[in-house]
Amino acid sequence: MQLYTLLMLLAIFSAATGLKCRLCGGDYSCWTVGCLPNADRCATTLRDGARGCIPSSECGEFVKCCEGDLCNGAVPPGSSILLLLLSASIMTVFL
Repeated sequence: MQLYTLLMLLAIFSAATGLKCRLCGGDYSCWTVGCLPNADRCATTLRDGARGCIPSSECGEFVKCCEGDLCNGAVPPGSSILLLLLSASIMTVFL
């Protein structure tokens, strides 16, 4: 019975975490994070592309803000799936 109660509390807590944004550092590694209650916007800095959660009062000329879960989604660096498929098909034809 205690395990059931713990699972219910975890389910309720995870459903009530609020806004989720992408958090990215300078090395292009990104995570999905739940924002603190005072951070009501997801943001991307225009200078270095860092991403995270901020209060709407900090949005401005150099910080692009958006509303909604993962609206500051990051595109991971590296090859696209099309490039990988193209290279695999070329290898298949010529090998």
